[in-house]
Amino acid sequence: MNSIRRFIEKAGWPRIIIAMLLLSLFIVAPSVGVRVDQSITDTIVRFGMNGILVLGMVPMVQTGCGLNFGLPLGIIAGLLGATISIELGLTGLAGFAGAMVLAAPFALLFGWSYGKLLNRVKGDEMMIATYVGFSSVSFMCMMWMLLPYHSSKMIWGYGGAGLRTTISLEGFWLHILDNFLTVRIGSNFMFPTGMILFFAFMALIMWAFFHTKTGTAMTAVGSNPDYARAAGINVDKMRTISVIMSTVYGAIGILVFQQSFGFIQLYNGPFFMALPAVAAILIGGASVNKANITNVVIGTILFQGILTMTPSVINSAIQSDLSEVVRIIVSDGMIVYALTRVTRKSR
Repeated sequence: MNSIRRFIEKAGWPRIIIAMLLLSLFIVAPSVGVRVDQSITDTIVRFGMNGILVLGMVPMVQTGCGLNFGLPLGIIAGLLGATISIELGLTGLAGFAGAMVLAAPFALLFGWSYGKLLNRVKGDEMMIATYVGFSSVSFMCMMWMLLPYHSSKMIWGYGGAGLRTTISLEGFWLHILDNFLTVRIGSNFMFPTGMILFFAFMALIMWAFFHTKTGTAMTAVGSNPDYARAAGINVDKMRTISVIMSTVYGAIGILVFQQSFGFIQLYNGPFFMALPAVAAILIGGASVNKANITNVVIGTILFQGILTMTPSVINSAIQSDLSEVVRIIVSDGMIVYALTRVTRKSR
């Protein structure tokens, strides 16, 4: 009995209830004609697609910068890397690796500038980050039309200038991670080994980094900045490093998302991508000043699992195509719930 009570206290009722709801959806699925193996595949794939974006939340939370609502800055860096890679005609693994290498300088520059800004607005980081994220996406809506790209795979055909809203990755690095060491069982179950291994590799890097002297200093800054300053730690420097790290992870995360999704989405594509990542890590048990990789894994599985299963089960049950409506209701509802947790914990 005591062990059950300790488990409930540690896990928290919200996560237990969401996990039970997800389990019940998997149990009900066969009775309404939804294949469980296909649903599990979809959940795993969506976890791999979004996991690194959620992982990018951890550094800023750990240093007390709050949740990274400015994640679109990192996403824009990744989009620049992806489009330049296509412009150069890079394909396959070289194309994907090239996109990451090309995105890195943008992510470092954006992250450094973003970190300097957040150091000037301590206490209001999440509000300012939201403005930064939205304004950067709006600014890039103009730049995607003005930047000197020439690849016929990307520019508008009728004008000969400006990038298309959606760019296909077919023939470049489509499913480059998904198809690596893929495990297939039957015609419906597929385990994207390469994408999950890549997430594990990025998680391992972050875990190892936070066990270094710099990582420990960053955690100390998030726990008690006054004590950290008294111990000789440069608080602003640690905060800036965390923002740069979060931005780099955002850039890599969107490249992983794209290779699985199959398309690069420009213009307003990154506009709301920070909200699902924020919701996932909060549902996983993180707070505004403490997060770890376990929170990322649990939260992403729960969030993406509910988002995958609810529309398909409800559609099959009522024999109607309301998938997009249900998806919006569920995703926005979970985001609102997660953000109310931020409000309660920050008081």
